[in-house]
Parts: sequence; structure tokens; C-alpha cells
Amino acid sequence: MKQILVATTNSAKLAEYRLLLGAYALEAISLRDAGIREQPEETAATFAGNALIKARFYYARAQIATIADDGGLEIDALGGEPGVRSHRWLGGAEEDSDQALVAEVMRRMEGVEDARRTARLRAAAALIWRDGLETGERVVEGTIEGVIARQPWHEIKPGFPYRAVLYLPERGCYLGELGENRAAQLSQRRKTVALLSDELRRIAGLR
Repeated sequence: MKQILVATTNSAKLAEYRLLLGAYALEAISLRDAGIREQPEETAATFAGNALIKARFYYARAQIATIADDGGLEIDALGGEPGVRSHRWLGGAEEDSDQALVAEVMRRMEGVEDARRTARLRAAAALIWRDGLETGERVVEGTIEGVIARQPWHEIKPGFPYRAVLYLPERGCYLGELGENRAAQLSQRRKTVALLSDELRRIAGLR
């Protein structure tokens, strides 16, 4: 089974990618597995730009196929915030705990009418791989649409705080209510992986 580097330090995200990439007969390895401790500076103004920064940085060090993503919550009533600052919205690692981020969403959305509570989780994924004598690059995006609930789901999954505030009207539940397998089947990351299916099959030697 061929390996692919998943460029994240988020254990929950890594577990989701392992589930999704396993369908392509790819073994997802972590930055720790690859012995990489450095981190690039994420200076882009978009999820896609930051995903590509990370993918290029880690591919240069690992020299194996690398997938990196950047994503977060976009709330229409807040002008798209927290957006690219989703995981550092409150200013620092300690302040940006999962619980604090959920509480901030609730605070800012207090009193906002139902029609203006639309929101989405967006992910941009960048894939870099060796394609013959050249290096291939592709960036794709996926979203899962919903609304910001009046109250958060009582359980906040570590690493995925915004699943506790995003309600899915078509399914009649919070994203955070779903188990790992069901959440992975609906998630924005699943959509990006599906868009990269041809490239992933090529990397795995399935075509």
C-alpha cells in the first residue's frame, strides 16, 4: 500500500483522512510519522492559498504525495467570519479552545433572526504528488451547508468545535450529532477527496 502524507497536527482530522483515503488503498501517515516538526507560516487570505502553502512546504520535506487542507466556518451574518481565522479567531492557542470558539459563535449570533443564520463549513485541499518526471498540483474546495443553531450541541468533538453549532435542516440534526463514519460521509473533506479521486487513484497505482 502506497503512503500519502496528511499534513496536519489535528488527530481528529488525521483519523477522518485515514478513513477517506483508505478507500483508495492509500496509507495516510502523519507529520509525526514522517519526522517533520516545522510548520509554515499561513499567510494567504484564502483557504485555498493556505492549503497550497502547507502542501508545498511539507511535500518539499517528505518527498512523497502530500495532501494539506485549510478550512473553517463561514457565517453569512458575520460577513464570512471567522473564515480563514477559524482556528485562531480569539487571538491565541489557549484562547482558541474548542469550547471558547463555540461560545464566541453563540455570543456573536445572539438575537440574529433565523433567515440570517446561514453558514457553512468550507475546506480547501491541496494535493501534490510526483507525476512521472514532473510534480503535479491540484487544489479543490468542498462545503457543507447549514445554519447556526440557537444553542450548541451538548458534546463538542475535540478538534471539530464548529460541528457543535452547525445545524443541518435537511437532516434535522447537528453535524456534531453524527458518528464518525456518517460525519465523514457528509463532510466537506469527503467532497474534496472525491474531487481528487482521479489523482488519488493514480498515486495508488489503481489506474
